[in-house]
Amino acid sequence: MVTHVRAEAQGDERGALLSFLAEQRGGIRRALLGLTDEQASSRPSASELTLAGLLKHVAEVEQGWVARAKGEAPAVKRDESNWDECFRLAGDETVESQLAYWEQVAADTEAYVRAVPSLDDTFPLPNEPWFPPDESVSVRWLVLHLIRETARHAGHADIIRESLDGASAWDLVAKEQGASWE
Repeated sequence: MVTHVRAEAQGDERGALLSFLAEQRGGIRRALLGLTDEQASSRPSASELTLAGLLKHVAEVEQGWVARAKGEAPAVKRDESNWDECFRLAGDETVESQLAYWEQVAADTEAYVRAVPSLDDTFPLPNEPWFPPDESVSVRWLVLHLIRETARHAGHADIIRESLDGASAWDLVAKEQGASWE
């Protein structure tokens, strides 16, 4: 289960931002409830996206952005030769292993955001053609970007899951809590 920020930690800005991020992570995590790796890797819509692929992608993206903020390289280097692996399970990867990885990434993100001296601290954007050259962004920008990225893909996950078996986000929230939505 991906880390949830304690409710009492939401009173400060860092806690509020981390809480919103945890909420969006929950949408993706819940979309995977009760599915096999095969189901999570299937494409029930016109899109190439899968639930397993979205899970892997958001974990990699979150880890990569936090690493950049720390002045480190992302754990996985993606380029044209392996970009497609960012959106699908490869080798011995499973949904369970990706959820466990994301759990660690989430914990690392929270620890970093809580430990950084100020949300106004900055780090340089990657030297990529889609970013302005020589631009820096704040840690606040980082967390807001992660919220936006995760929320976007949580919406995709809702549609994919509903296309798979008809389970809506409401159904999955109830299922996670051991109840049913009616």
